[in-house]
Amino acid sequence: MKKKITGFAVGAMLFALSFPADAQQPKKVTPIGYLVGPTLSANAARSEAFRQGLRELGYVEGKNIVIEWRSAEEKPDRLPALAAELVRLKVEIIVTTGSTPTRAAREATSTIPIVMTNEANPVADGIVASLARPGGNITGLSTLAPELSDKRLEILREVVPKLSRVAVLGTSTVPGLAQMIREIELAAKAIGVKLQNVDVLDSKDIETGFRAASKGRAQALLTLGGGILFSQRGQIAELAVKNRLPAIYHQSQYVEAGGLMFYGVNVLDLDRRAATYVDKILKGAKPADLPVEQPKKFEFLVNLKAAKQIGLTIPPNVLVRADRVIK
Repeated sequence: MKKKITGFAVGAMLFALSFPADAQQPKKVTPIGYLVGPTLSANAARSEAFRQGLRELGYVEGKNIVIEWRSAEEKPDRLPALAAELVRLKVEIIVTTGSTPTRAAREATSTIPIVMTNEANPVADGIVASLARPGGNITGLSTLAPELSDKRLEILREVVPKLSRVAVLGTSTVPGLAQMIREIELAAKAIGVKLQNVDVLDSKDIETGFRAASKGRAQALLTLGGGILFSQRGQIAELAVKNRLPAIYHQSQYVEAGGLMFYGVNVLDLDRRAATYVDKILKGAKPADLPVEQPKKFEFLVNLKAAKQIGLTIPPNVLVRADRVIK
């Protein structure tokens, strides 16, 4: 009997000693890479939307995930090295915030899953095989919405009733820009508006571009994607006001920097939804089998302060459609 009691006591003691050791075993912390072109401060709202999406799914930084933030600081040529660095760190997923970061990540790895948050036209640009079946190691969200060009020109024409010439500010080296221009040209032709394409390859081209638009008698301005334009959005908004050019921008941050109007995809919604891709991949899904999603939410912003500076009155029927009005 004593032997049995002694054996039980020893067993109980060993179990008690082993339990705290098991309880203290650290949980796995998954490394995720996040690659962005602009500065992290300029991208703060987007990265926070991504964080929010992760929190909603039970992911907490420092507890079960760690995010390796990498920014090219508005210098696109730094992206390949940053993507390669994330690969060396052996992150399990790379999240990209635009066309150029996505391409840099794709060149750096063909095995680590890549989640794109806002690729303009991933099929036409050869990023994925199809929206339904991406194939390869890339999936995520697309901003593909052909009707955007029509809507932006329609809004400009409502604000400038006799609109006949529009300057289009873009960077020709940006992936997918040619497709965007074709869509705008079709929309412009349908309503009898002539376009003047202004190519901005460097920040110094911005003032030159505005002088060319003025010389070409442009009556309004429309912008397209590009890291150079985004980094100089404050200057662009200021020059548009100075030249009394009603402008509609492709990103909301231009309006927040003093621009007149924005109509387009709610990018923060895409960033939040990108977290669902991260969650599915970490749970075993393959990027090749996860369909690329398209935009679900759109926004229209109007800056009345900018309108006043231009000497422009926004028609009530336009103003009432705005999701947000800056006064």
